[in-house]
Amino acid sequence: MLDYEISPADLAARNKATATPMSKAEPLKPAPVLLDVREPWEYQIAHIPGSTLMPMGDVPSRAHVELDPDAPIVVICHAGVRSMNVTHWLRENGFENAQSLRGGIDAWSREIDPKIPRY
Repeated sequence: MLDYEISPADLAARNKATATPMSKAEPLKPAPVLLDVREPWEYQIAHIPGSTLMPMGDVPSRAHVELDPDAPIVVICHAGVRSMNVTHWLRENGFENAQSLRGGIDAWSREIDPKIPRY
């Protein structure tokens, strides 16, 4: 079973690996769905390109409609607390490949992409 959290460095490496296979014999793994559970105003300030906004309060009503329970999902918030709560909820509701981004978008900005504003 996957860890409940993924570090920014591990997510960056995973994103890179999904773009280019390690070898011809190794199949290309699907890129994770980046699920941003912050509020729209937070998303407007800073977000990871390609992420999907689904505020935390909307997850129970939208998850089973908009997300594939078999897909890898990385849940993002500001610092990692909301995303961990949503990850726990997703796992309890059949999304076994959900993980929380450790430290949230703040850690992503500090460690991976300093062009993303911090707030």
